[in-house]
Amino acid sequence: MPDNKRIMIKLSGEALAGEKGFGIALNEVTAIARSIGETAELGVEIAIVVGAGNIWRGKLGKGMDRATADHMGMLATTINALGLQDALESHGVATRVQTAVEMRQFAEPYIRRRAMRHLEKGRVVIFACGTGNPYFTTDTAAALRAAEIEAQLILKATRVDGVYTADPEKDPDARLYTSISYMDVIQKGLRVMDTTAISLCMENKIPIRVFNMDDKRNIIRAATRGDIGTLIAPDIKTELK
Repeated sequence: MPDNKRIMIKLSGEALAGEKGFGIALNEVTAIARSIGETAELGVEIAIVVGAGNIWRGKLGKGMDRATADHMGMLATTINALGLQDALESHGVATRVQTAVEMRQFAEPYIRRRAMRHLEKGRVVIFACGTGNPYFTTDTAAALRAAEIEAQLILKATRVDGVYTADPEKDPDARLYTSISYMDVIQKGLRVMDTTAISLCMENKIPIRVFNMDDKRNIIRAATRGDIGTLIAPDIKTELK
C-alpha cells in the first residue's frame, strides 16, 4: 500500500492539450487517464483539480471585467473536467465531477462530505470551477480542496522536472531543488504555485510534490515513490540536486 492513501493532483489545462497548446487532445487525456487509473488500482484515493489554460486564460479577457473573465475560466475548467471524466470512465475508473458553481445537469455541486464518501468508495473526484470565486487561481482551489478532504499530498504536474532556482527554460544555469521548505519558496519568489496556495499548504502542513508531466507514468511514480521531482514540505531541509 502506498504511504499516501489520499492525494490531490493539480493538472494544468495545457496538460490536456498536448503539443497543440489549446483544446483537448484525445491521446493526451487518454494517457493521463490510464496513469490515474493505474494509481487508483494501487489503493490510492485520488482527487483532481484541473485548470483551463488550454481553453481560456484571464489575460485573454484584457479590457474585460475581471470577475466576468474569471467566471468564463470557471466554465472552461468544467469542460476539461468532463473530458477527463469521460476518459477515466472509458478506462473503467468510476469518476465524479463536482463543481463549485452549481450546474446540476452536468455535474454534482461540491459537497465536502459527499466528495469524501466518493473517495472512500474508490471513485476519482474531479473538482471544477476553482473555488467558485473570481480572483482565486485553480492552484489555490487545489490547496483548499486538499485541506478540506484531508489529502496527505498534492501532486503538481508541470512541464519541467521540479522546482528550479530560476526558470530552466530561460536560464541554462538553473539548478533543481530535490527538497525545499514552504518559506524558502515564498522568500525566494519561486513561481511554483501562487502565494495564497503555498500559504494554505503551509498552514495545513500538506506537502507538495512538483514533477514533470511529459511522461504520464510520472503520476504513478510521484504518488507512490519519493524519488521524483521536488518535495515542498514543512520542516524540510532545502537541498539542490
